[in-house]
Amino acid sequence: MTQKLNWIEEELTNLKETGFYNRIRTISSPQGAWLEVDGKRVLNFCSNNYLGLANHPDLTAAASASIAKYGVGPAAVRTIAGTMDLHLLLEQRLAAFKGVDAAITFQSGFCANLATIPALVGKEDAIFSDELNHASIIDGCRLSGSPIIRYAHANAADLERLITENQGKFRRGLIITDGVFSMDGDIAPLDAIQQVAEKYDLMLMVDDAHGEGVLGRGGRGIVDHFNLHGKVDVEVGTLSKAFGVMGGVAAGNANLVEWLRQRSRPFLFSSAATPADVTACLAAVDVLERSTELVDRLWDNTRYFKDHMRALGFDTGNSVTPITPIMLGEVPLAQQFSRDLFDQGVFAMALGFPTVPRGKARIRVMISAAHTKDDLDAGLTAFQKVGKQLGVLGG
Repeated sequence: MTQKLNWIEEELTNLKETGFYNRIRTISSPQGAWLEVDGKRVLNFCSNNYLGLANHPDLTAAASASIAKYGVGPAAVRTIAGTMDLHLLLEQRLAAFKGVDAAITFQSGFCANLATIPALVGKEDAIFSDELNHASIIDGCRLSGSPIIRYAHANAADLERLITENQGKFRRGLIITDGVFSMDGDIAPLDAIQQVAEKYDLMLMVDDAHGEGVLGRGGRGIVDHFNLHGKVDVEVGTLSKAFGVMGGVAAGNANLVEWLRQRSRPFLFSSAATPADVTACLAAVDVLERSTELVDRLWDNTRYFKDHMRALGFDTGNSVTPITPIMLGEVPLAQQFSRDLFDQGVFAMALGFPTVPRGKARIRVMISAAHTKDDLDAGLTAFQKVGKQLGVLGG
């Protein structure tokens, strides 16, 4: 009998024994403030559904109507027979919403990074990447074959130091940073980074996955937040978080976007997004352009929850966004905390290595505009009870 896959069983056993095994729970309800998880109704503190759009009636109605008109799938890559008028309309609307020249959509935010980075740089070039950038950025950098030079997290001075040390060693340079960092909830100093990019004439890319629908005027993102319109070459983002649907986008310079249409591999070799997804995304843009109510409520909920968590004595790290890490340190404690929260009716997952550095395990709470103050109070009560039971809080 073959032994070639025995190592996998051993590795899985090791993950379970050391507390690093990821047990994935099952949801059987629409996304919202409350979920049906493993047969139990629980308060949802896990989803990236910042604005509550994942089950918004405008989006669900638009998706249903588009299926009746366009069917369920495009049945081809966009360069052959898969581009629909819906795709072009969404790109026009997203470009206008973001205040840029042009936009191109992809199947996911992960695909958007895999599409964009290798199309811009190669082996003769250099990438200057924040050391805490998302896994999709890291994988896109690796696919490009370009040397990757990591600068200290959110540190424009270290970025400039590394650029000067490597001058003359590369053809083209690309600076990449997340806008909002998904594990810690802090914001990149994009204004300072942009000044470095301009000084050394390097391309600048920001992944705004957790900034769209959250930062800026009415959720227009981190470039709007810093008023850097026209000064960032490409913004990559996702339509699966604040927009509540699925898909990715790269937006910015018109020639750069056209180059991605010609050379980005996920665009050229993978089928287009479904009509239902695209139409729901269009409805999400409508909601965001119509009112800032949901964005305003998101931030009101964020301030309320964070203020009360800190008053209870919890460490919420360096977050300045709705992403609220509850720092606990070690993986076993974080996992036990998550299980005890679930017993109290709160769904909040533990995050540990390799998602975050060793010794920095946490519960990551994702605040949403869908939460009411009563929901947040219920969550605060559960966190206080479990925190005392596990010795995280005194008394």
